[in-house]
Order: sequence, then C-alpha cells, then structure tokens
Amino acid sequence: MSDGTYVLDSSVGVKWFRDERGCERAAELLHDSTTGTFRVVVPAHFAHEVLSVVGREGAASDIVRAWKIIVESRIDIVPLSDDVVAEAARQYDRLGCSFYDALAPAVASLLQATLVSADFKAHALYPGVELIG
Repeated sequence: MSDGTYVLDSSVGVKWFRDERGCERAAELLHDSTTGTFRVVVPAHFAHEVLSVVGREGAASDIVRAWKIIVESRIDIVPLSDDVVAEAARQYDRLGCSFYDALAPAVASLLQATLVSADFKAHALYPGVELIG
C-alpha cells in the first residue's frame, strides 16, 4: 500500500452510481481503495448521503447494492469525534460552507491527506483540493 491517502467528499461517492462528468476519476478512486493501492477515507455521513441519492434516483434494491459496493471498497469511515467536530467548525468558518460539507475537509486536514470533491462551491478554497467533474 502506498503512503498516499485520499479523503472523499460524498459528491465523489455519488459519481460511483451516476454516469456524469467526473465519474471516471471517482471510479479510479473506488478501484484504488478496493485494491489497496491508496488509502481512501470518508467522514461518517458519506454513506448516508450517497445512499440517499441512490435511493432518490432508484429502487430499494439499488440502495442495498450501493451499500455492498461501499463496504467492499475497503474505505475507512471516520466517525465524529471531538477532533473532527472542532476541525470541521474551523473549516466551516474558513470555507464558508455548511457544517456537513466541512466534515470531509476536516478529515483531510487532520490526516494531512488530499481532499477529493466534486463540490466546487463548498471546497474550491480548500488548499490542494482535487476537484473533479
């Protein structure tokens, strides 16, 4: 496994289940996580947001299929903690985004990892962000 770590915003995870701009890069990150090429990390709300979008656009069976893909991807899910909440509050002020949009940058900051996002509005000001889509 490489020493590279990527933190994904849920906007990237949604692209695993949609045919839209940026889905190729999102699929590469999913593959890299599944194979252990890179460490891929997400904040706890990632799965909730992704599965909500899948359910809104599909059937109940699609939600279960999407969950299995997330689990099999071997991504690390970071729960809320004092450190995550404090850093997310800092990113909330710094980026001017919603608190839940500040969670992925907070995890990236704490891990000194690369943030990957398709949410230009929320994350464009984050230093070193990889914006896709």
